[in-house]
Amino acid sequence: MDSLSQLALAGGLAWASGIRLYATILIVGLLGRYGYLHLPEPLLVLQHGWVLGAAAIMGLGEFLADKLPGFDSVWDALHTFIRIPAGAFLAWGAMGDSTPAAQMAAAIVGGLITSGTHLAKSSGRAAINTSPEPFTNWTASAGEDGLVLAVLFLAVQHPLLLLAALALFLLLLVWLLPKLLRFLGRVWRLLHGRDTAALPSPAPR
Repeated sequence: MDSLSQLALAGGLAWASGIRLYATILIVGLLGRYGYLHLPEPLLVLQHGWVLGAAAIMGLGEFLADKLPGFDSVWDALHTFIRIPAGAFLAWGAMGDSTPAAQMAAAIVGGLITSGTHLAKSSGRAAINTSPEPFTNWTASAGEDGLVLAVLFLAVQHPLLLLAALALFLLLLVWLLPKLLRFLGRVWRLLHGRDTAALPSPAPR
């Protein structure tokens, strides 16, 4: 695997892991197992039957959980501690044919990419869940499913396009991140009763 393909695979795995970690592991593991993708040595473990089985079970659970308004945000909150280190590991492993320094750099940047993707997803879902109807939630979830497939397809088949799309995503994230953090802060204050701006004023006596 050449350097460009390694970079694209590392970036694609980190990007997709912040959205659908288990589906990412399952798809890449199956591609490697059946010879459609040459995986670097550190990622060969993804082809193992036990890993594929666990990823399939957890992927199904994530697919269903992601379609339930409210519970999807709980799932995202719990996976803050799973997606980010896993995305960093996958990016590290994707650079397994390179030098240790390149692997470490990939892990650092990969963790950052996964963090940004995860934050964008979880914040977007929190905003969507303020609406009582489920259809917006289902549409967003289906869009995320499609995005993961598109990212992995580009990473494997069109590395340059993937890297260009990833660069655009990171630029968008830099612009969007302050707004997401302000929104999450406002949700936190509302949950703890510290933000009275959104509460109705008491009726005059």
